[in-house]
Amino acid sequence: MENSREDRLHAPITARDVLDWLEQAAAALRSGDIEAGELIALLGELRQASTACANASDWALLAAREAGASLRQIAPVFGKGYVRAPAARLEKLHREVLSSDQFLELMRRREPDV
Repeated sequence: MENSREDRLHAPITARDVLDWLEQAAAALRSGDIEAGELIALLGELRQASTACANASDWALLAAREAGASLRQIAPVFGKGYVRAPAARLEKLHREVLSSDQFLELMRRREPDV
């Protein structure tokens, strides 16, 4: 049974969300509401969020393969439809973990305060 569009699993943040946020942040910067120190702290938060998104992407790649997705099905989200990109990423991930569950456990151990 397929999930309806509203019920399906989706990313916690989208490119549109980020662009909207950037426009608001840029307006605040132009108006002088943000200082350099705040921008540095923000940069740190964004770098952490970027790492978290990359980890979520890796988990989804592992989980998709475990769910039976082929590299040809996965390849388009890596761009240009080449299977080499997801295959190389899977190979790299498999040097550390064998499954999406192991990957999630590794992330928990690396980020105990999250």
